[in-house]
Amino acid sequence: MFLTLTVPTFEDKIVQRAVTMLLEAVYEGEFYDFSHGFRRGHSQHQALSELRQRCMEGNIGWIVDADVKGCFDNIDHGRLLEVIRQRVNDGGILRLIGKWLKAGVMEGETLTYPEKGTQQGGVASPMLANIFLHHVLDEWYAREAKPRIKGQSFLIRFADDFLVGCEHETDAQWVMTALTERLQQYGLTLHPTKTRLVKFGRPREKSTRENGSFDFLGFTHYWATSRRGYWVIKRETARKRLRRTFKRIWEWCRKTRHEPLREQHRALCLKLKGHYQYYGIRCNYRKLSLVYRQVWKAWKYWLSRRSNKGSISWEGLSKLEQLFPFPKPQIIHDI
Repeated sequence: MFLTLTVPTFEDKIVQRAVTMLLEAVYEGEFYDFSHGFRRGHSQHQALSELRQRCMEGNIGWIVDADVKGCFDNIDHGRLLEVIRQRVNDGGILRLIGKWLKAGVMEGETLTYPEKGTQQGGVASPMLANIFLHHVLDEWYAREAKPRIKGQSFLIRFADDFLVGCEHETDAQWVMTALTERLQQYGLTLHPTKTRLVKFGRPREKSTRENGSFDFLGFTHYWATSRRGYWVIKRETARKRLRRTFKRIWEWCRKTRHEPLREQHRALCLKLKGHYQYYGIRCNYRKLSLVYRQVWKAWKYWLSRRSNKGSISWEGLSKLEQLFPFPKPQIIHDI
């Protein structure tokens, strides 16, 4: 699946930013605290921290690991404008949003006009998607679903990634069925294979075989024992994200192997620091070390494959770590 990015003109970006600021003033007071995507004062790590806290402190036994199939590409324009009209009466703002939604996309020499979905790359797109999902999902959960759930429950959402935690299995099964019907009313569907129900209660025995694991915001969540023997929820980099990181590092080192060593080293240091900045959370040190070693492996391999004129001797490769040290793995977020 290929993702088409829409790049607005500079003038259009300014107008979209201004409209986004107006929409923030209107909707920020209505958004729920469990919605963390594309909002000031919210982040992925806040969502991860809240998820861990709710699962450990609450009596949560099941997780509805939901995946909306092509959410941003399947938002219905008419339904989105209907939702916005409930709070925004300015005709000029509505006409601008309608034009942005229906703006043509040029691919090569072919010009197409999307019938649904928000612009990937548009300044206003995250806010428009947040407004739509707030109405479709957040309000539905807070006003209709949660009062009908017998046990404890929670919803945590970051953009189109969200989880529903329930105390009882019957509640979780009802949420999956009701959620499917709710999304279908607005032209969205749950992914048939990626959406699943995961048993995730606090283990009562030494074994965790009865529990499963799930991925959220790039991390795999699972129950394990701490050094003191207590049951805690640990997080580590998801395998899919790890494989993607390895592939990108390998390809980057291959394409830039003829560049000056200092420039390559500077760029790889920035890549490692960026990786640590997001994935550097407690209990994930081992996966950070894997990325650190993979960078060295890829860099040494492709430097040894340079042309004879600019190749580096084996003796030089062995001294590379001393001449060009990389930042060591570190835990940035203690969540």
